[in-house]
Amino acid sequence: MDSVVEKDLRSVNINKIAGIDEAGRGCGAGPVVAAGVMLSPNHKIEGLNDSKKLSAKKRDYLAELIYERAIDIQIAEAHHKEIDEINILNATKKCIKSITKRFKCNPDIFVIDGVFSFKDEYSLDKPYMTLPKGDTLSENVAAASIIAKVYRDNYMKVAAHRVYPEYSFDKHKGYLTKAHIKALYEHGPCPIHRMTFTVKGIYIKDIKHG
Repeated sequence: MDSVVEKDLRSVNINKIAGIDEAGRGCGAGPVVAAGVMLSPNHKIEGLNDSKKLSAKKRDYLAELIYERAIDIQIAEAHHKEIDEINILNATKKCIKSITKRFKCNPDIFVIDGVFSFKDEYSLDKPYMTLPKGDTLSENVAAASIIAKVYRDNYMKVAAHRVYPEYSFDKHKGYLTKAHIKALYEHGPCPIHRMTFTVKGIYIKDIKHG
C-alpha cells in the first residue's frame, strides 16, 4: 500500500508512528478487539492493507510477519458483558485507551482508524490523530487491523465455536449473517451474545413478528 500518512508525518520529523484499529464492532456475539502496532520504516512487509480486503490465508500470513518484525504490538479486548454495560462505542474507546497506555516504545503519535471523540474517562494523554479509512492510508493502521481481526477470528473459530457449536461461530465469527440469525431463531441467544446491541433488536423484533 502507499503509506501516505507515514510519509507525511516523517516529512515533519514525526518518526515513531503507531497504528490502532479494531475488529468486531459490528458483531452480535463475542468481544470487540483493538490492536496497536508500530512497524519500523524498513519492515519490508509487502501487501499490508485493510484486513477486510484480504483473504483469511493472506491475513494469517501477514500477521505472522507482523509479529516477527514489529517494534511493538499491543492488544486489548472488551467482552460481551462489558459491551452490554457501557455500549459498543465506549467499549471500543476503552480498548483504544488501554492500548495507548501499554505501548513500551513511547510513539510520537498514534494513528487511530475511524472517527472518535475521546473525552472524560476515555480521554487520551498521548498524541494521536483519528483517520477515516486509516487502514487503507497507513501501513501501521493496516497492520493493526490485521492483528485485531486475526486475533478475534481465532478466538471465535476455536474457543467460542468449541463451547457453542450450534451457532457456527467458526464460519461467521459472530457477525449477523443469515445462518447466524437462523441459529438465533432455533436456539435463542447464548451467553456470549451482545444482548443490548444488535442481537436484542433483531432477535426480539423477529420473534415478536415471527
